[in-house]
Amino acid sequence: MKLQLYNSLDRKKSDFNPIHPGKVGLYTCGPTVYNFAHIGNLRTYIFEDILKRVLLYNDFQVTHVMNITDVGHLTGDRDMGEDKMEKGALREGRTAWEIAEFYTRAFKSDIERLNIIAPDIWVKATDTIDDQIALIKILEDTGYSYRTGDGIYFDTSKFKDYTRLSHQDIESLREGARVEKNPEKRNATDFALWKFSPAGVRRQMEWDSPWGTGFPGWHIECSAMSMKYLDGLLDIHCGGTDHIDVHHTNEIAQSEAATGKKFFNYWMHGAFLIIAGGKKMAKSEDNFLTLENAFVKNDINPLVYRFAAFQTHYRKPMEYSEESVQAARNGLQHLQNPIRRVAQNSAGQKGAVIDKYKTKFLGAINDDLNMPRAMAAVQEMLKSNSADTDKHATILDYDRVLGLRLDKVDRPAELPQKITLLVAERQAARDAKDWAASDRLRDTIQDLGYLVQDTKELSLIHISEPTRQLTQSRMPD
Repeated sequence: MKLQLYNSLDRKKSDFNPIHPGKVGLYTCGPTVYNFAHIGNLRTYIFEDILKRVLLYNDFQVTHVMNITDVGHLTGDRDMGEDKMEKGALREGRTAWEIAEFYTRAFKSDIERLNIIAPDIWVKATDTIDDQIALIKILEDTGYSYRTGDGIYFDTSKFKDYTRLSHQDIESLREGARVEKNPEKRNATDFALWKFSPAGVRRQMEWDSPWGTGFPGWHIECSAMSMKYLDGLLDIHCGGTDHIDVHHTNEIAQSEAATGKKFFNYWMHGAFLIIAGGKKMAKSEDNFLTLENAFVKNDINPLVYRFAAFQTHYRKPMEYSEESVQAARNGLQHLQNPIRRVAQNSAGQKGAVIDKYKTKFLGAINDDLNMPRAMAAVQEMLKSNSADTDKHATILDYDRVLGLRLDKVDRPAELPQKITLLVAERQAARDAKDWAASDRLRDTIQDLGYLVQDTKELSLIHISEPTRQLTQSRMPD
């Protein structure tokens, strides 16, 4: 069953054919580490993780590279405003290097919580300055660059089909609408390859170059990194839809101008996470939520957000609200309950993956990562009359793509202290035959996402979190 992917270059789905049979080079634009990643950013990384898992599920060997942007990304995408790293350092009273290290660790923690497979190769922009300078030299030698008072720029008028990815009308593009206008630029779409440190200013992150002391532009790092670490494997390049018009368009222009070769065959982009009023979540709008403050601090397992992302196709905007989070929390619990039953009924016996349902699941994920359809296939399999041992084997096979840690749903784990105290308080109320208090506490526990089920002998606490399963507290005699 052939894998089909939507390619932003030609705006259509087509069969995926890597450059080398059986091997795939995957480059995903990583974070700019001047602040925490917000859950809108993380939706893109979930989509890219599903892509990687689907490639692996289809038996491709994947080499995955992700950059860490720790210099050069200005507050305006068209080379305007302050460097985000320097601005972050000023905001927090730390060095830019400390800011980069802190938020890189935070990002890696977030993707681990979401069970996102780490890239094979992490690359910091500051570790590839020489490679970036070498690439700019090539562009200078081939006549694609020019010098202004504040840096070295790429002349987009010399590159044919500059808007091939964005499909924009270049005549409609006007500079100066956002922050400032640079009168030295030859064209509104020209972009910085190297920026000079301002006169009389000592930046925390700056390097010597053939053109003067400064730092690389934002776009050049991804071209240098991908060509260095994926040489001959420029198959798929990913990012958010906000990268199409500027960042990825500029990557293509500078890379193909330097090499004379096509720069990546497939470009894939994830849509925004939107909030009330239809606005996208963005740090610049100061309306962003992190995984920590939206989920972890509310005792909601981050995998609830991963599950929520499966309900909307990656190319469609996903809406965030407290109601949608609760729906996802309930939905994940409803998925876990039958899996828990089949796992317990299997009693350690190994079953076989059910070919009929694997085919349906594969058909969904191979249709441009259609996760809503894949989840429907999961439910159909679980409701079937197949043997529990085979259902268990099949769901574990699916979880190679889902990444919901479904192999752990039948394993007991400790409750959070808050829930443990509420359970003990409820038990005391039941011992005292204070049924009103017992009912009130049951509702409180369930409002926190834990299903209380009373039987004659036991009070069962079904835990909605994927890594916590079933805890029993003894009922009074």
